[in-house]
Amino acid sequence: MEMTKVRVGPRDHGRRMPLEEFAGAAGERGYRYELSRGVVVVAGIPDLPHARVLFELDRQVIPWIATHRNAVDFYGSGDQCVLRLPGAQTERHPDRAFYLTPAPDPVNPWDRWIPDIMVEVVSAGGEERDYQEKRADYLAAGVREYWILDPQTRAVLVLQRVGDTFREVRPTLEYATPLLPGLLLKVPGLFEAAE
Repeated sequence: MEMTKVRVGPRDHGRRMPLEEFAGAAGERGYRYELSRGVVVVAGIPDLPHARVLFELDRQVIPWIATHRNAVDFYGSGDQCVLRLPGAQTERHPDRAFYLTPAPDPVNPWDRWIPDIMVEVVSAGGEERDYQEKRADYLAAGVREYWILDPQTRAVLVLQRVGDTFREVRPTLEYATPLLPGLLLKVPGLFEAAE
């Protein structure tokens, strides 16, 4: 007997749902969905300035990846990858994620494959989610760096793992991560694209 797939839409914002059910749900088009501590979070499609920051990030990162083929196993968006935290009943879809090691399961790795670097662009109204909730989730998951790109403040906050905590780095002109040797992220350019 075939089971009916659970559907989620904007009306489900704030609804409690177990991760197992959410992970198999189909979302209504035109929205982005995450599960945060067992609660469905529905957000609109990001605005153009948000998308332009990501476009500029890709312009800076993808040429480096192309010339350092063995450095990154996978670089993708929240439509292409997911971070699941069963103990926290949480599922996150990052704006961008870098995986430096091969997937433990080539077909469905999302329950065990932890990104080394997570990237989020802060949307107006999403500050608490990006600066606090995701910070805690990504630290708990074992993410090694978390880059927060904030178009409203034109600032980048890099959280670098140090044991069981994050150290804050606030680059203003350039950022070079030890995880991607040779990549030099040009901070002002990220936000100029959004204007």
